[in-house]
Amino acid sequence: MENLVAALAILFTPGVLISCFAGCMVGVILGAIPGLSGAMAITILLPVSFTMEPTHAFALLISIWVGSCSGSYIGSILLGIPGTNSSLATTYDGYPMTKKGEATRALSIGTVANFMGTVPSLIIAMILCPVIAAFAVKMGPWEYFGLGLMAITLVVSISKGNMAKGFIGAGLGLLATQVGMAPISGTRRFTFDNIYLVGGFSMSVVMIGIFAGGMIIMNYANNEKGPASSFDGKLTGFRLQKEDFTSNIFNICRSFLIGAFIGFLPGMGAALSNMVSYAIAKNSSKHPEKFGTGIPDGIWAPEVANNASIGGAIIPMVSLGIPGDGTTAMLLGGLTIHGIEAGPLLQRTNPVLVNVIFLAAILGAIFALLAEVFGIRWFPMLLDVPYHYLYPAILVICMLGMYVDTYNISNVIIGLFFFALGIWMSYAGIPGTPFVLSYVLGAMLETNFRKALTFAKGDWTTFFTRPVSCILLIITVGSVVLPIVKEQLKKRKASKEAV
Repeated sequence: MENLVAALAILFTPGVLISCFAGCMVGVILGAIPGLSGAMAITILLPVSFTMEPTHAFALLISIWVGSCSGSYIGSILLGIPGTNSSLATTYDGYPMTKKGEATRALSIGTVANFMGTVPSLIIAMILCPVIAAFAVKMGPWEYFGLGLMAITLVVSISKGNMAKGFIGAGLGLLATQVGMAPISGTRRFTFDNIYLVGGFSMSVVMIGIFAGGMIIMNYANNEKGPASSFDGKLTGFRLQKEDFTSNIFNICRSFLIGAFIGFLPGMGAALSNMVSYAIAKNSSKHPEKFGTGIPDGIWAPEVANNASIGGAIIPMVSLGIPGDGTTAMLLGGLTIHGIEAGPLLQRTNPVLVNVIFLAAILGAIFALLAEVFGIRWFPMLLDVPYHYLYPAILVICMLGMYVDTYNISNVIIGLFFFALGIWMSYAGIPGTPFVLSYVLGAMLETNFRKALTFAKGDWTTFFTRPVSCILLIITVGSVVLPIVKEQLKKRKASKEAV
């Protein structure tokens, strides 16, 4: 209770309150505009946050994340273009409702669904994190290695396109962690006698280069000018019909549980929970034929689920030091930048920061609710911002952020290399999330692997003789093998039907 009170005292100081509000507004705006996202803002602001107190910095970053998850439904409903991939399924019924002249009704449902998914999941996460951390303290390097490896392979297994490209992305991320000093022996690796490479690649430089810079340059090259809002209807003030809520209570509860559970699984995140909850809502509905024609059920399910995954994703980040999705991988990188080690000991060594993270997320959800309730009639204006005004400003901020990280021009040069790598990965169809996740977890993987072999005097079989480690490695192998087996069975079945 003492730590909670201390966190509240920090949170309600004017500077932190303003940061939470500003972060939430930035998140809502970037989340609403297709092609941009709160993750981009987090990436850009990571080096800037280094000058702040950790509690202040994470109040800002968490608020951006919550705001972007909440705002992404705006583009889905008004344009039929999801602001981020976490609201993809929302387009299926949200946009048809807009075309039927029910845009205000759809937006009102989305606003409440976001809040109902976010806040309860965060409260549950606050309760569960200490329990999971207490169990995690008992794990050894064998289990942590298996957990990190499982997280990476789970992300790779759901990579869009073919799995091989996901593994290439993960491999490149692990390769990037090899530059600098070895984590245990301190041996220099791949530095080429360059003093600026001894410390390895900066976390913020890698993330800015791969995500923000690469994406912006690719969008500019593809002549992306913005969605040019096609919405020409009128929006009235917030208006939620009682029947829309009462008839979907079971749908809301089920979608919440789906989102929280999927959010907890490493690498899954809001995008998957959004799609899964929509599919389950449709399959279990008494009128599945109405889905896709513009009904409230098709908005409640995906929007509650994708926001419930916020609380689910925070649990492994705080209690295990394993990111639940791509955005929490960046937040985990932010902890590293501030010299804070996430994991089971975080709640003992820095309990006030942990409480600030949860409370700032809840406060961000409240700010997002208020902004969306009172600003609903101005939503179309967010979608009319031309990209050619945004791109130069974002690129300048990217360069500035990389320089501010160490106040050394070498960071900018290294950042340009990762810009080029990000562009090449986009052309090659190699996903960026496995790369970033591998980069964030690479040092932890190597450290725990070498510790485990040292403790076992070189006996690698101990990874399989310890029950928890063995289970994690089996899941790791299964997550790779099962999709391949399913694909082969599907092809065999199709060939038999063709005959």
